Amino acid sequence: METHLHPDVPIDPPAPACVPSAYWVGPRHLAGDDGRLYDAVADTLADLGWTNLTLVRGRQEPDEAPEDRHVLRSTVLHISPDFLRWAQWVLPDEPFHLGNLPIAWQVSARTDLRSPLAQWSAYFTPDVPGEILASFLAALAARDQPALPCGGPELVLDAVTAHGWLRDVDQGTGAVDPTFASHIHLGEVPPLIQDGDPLALVAEAGEAALAGWQAWAEPVVGAGYLWAASFSSSVPHDLVAAFADSLSSSAPVLRRVLPESTRDRLLRAPAC
Repeated sequence: METHLHPDVPIDPPAPACVPSAYWVGPRHLAGDDGRLYDAVADTLADLGWTNLTLVRGRQEPDEAPEDRHVLRSTVLHISPDFLRWAQWVLPDEPFHLGNLPIAWQVSARTDLRSPLAQWSAYFTPDVPGEILASFLAALAARDQPALPCGGPELVLDAVTAHGWLRDVDQGTGAVDPTFASHIHLGEVPPLIQDGDPLALVAEAGEAALAGWQAWAEPVVGAGYLWAASFSSSVPHDLVAAFADSLSSSAPVLRRVLPESTRDRLLRAPAC
């Protein structure tokens, strides 16, 4: 008969109690979108009571199978209950680029139902953390008048400096995180950013353009952007401040997919 020297100890080593498939990570401005930016934002909009529509344009030949249909454009449009604000998932539509990254979400608002045009628009590329965009949308939904100006640029700068970001003296009205990887700046907006202010359309060459908030993450200078966001000049400062407050928050976010460019810069704790 075989006996064990330590009968109370199992023969096989114990299996790990938890093999993490997800992590709590920070800082959130370098955490990416977890590969689910559409779902994260769409879930937020559904919770806010927004209606979603899928617009499909294409052509279908006689006797052509549905799976062979040539789709020219497909856009998912989310509309607020008062029809004054909307969000479009435009990534499948080959949108224009921001910082060499395609636009994924476009959020817009108008002053009243009589105007078919947006008073302002904001644009977000992939890898903008969904939590940050959710904070912006929640602040937008809470406003009775989504296009009414409120506050000044200091609202945005106070939001990030309260979380340890540094005023950027080189960029003027702007701030940068302590690792100099992410920035937010009030300045000239890129081309194709839509705004309802007529002055945005009539600026002559050489004249100063209307200023809007821009935000981006560039983990390694010159190696490309992780994400970018652009707010047209009429986006109320308090809404940008809600974005900035969440952007600079020290609260960790849950991630299963980490960006390659920032993987080594993220603090991680297993989420079991």
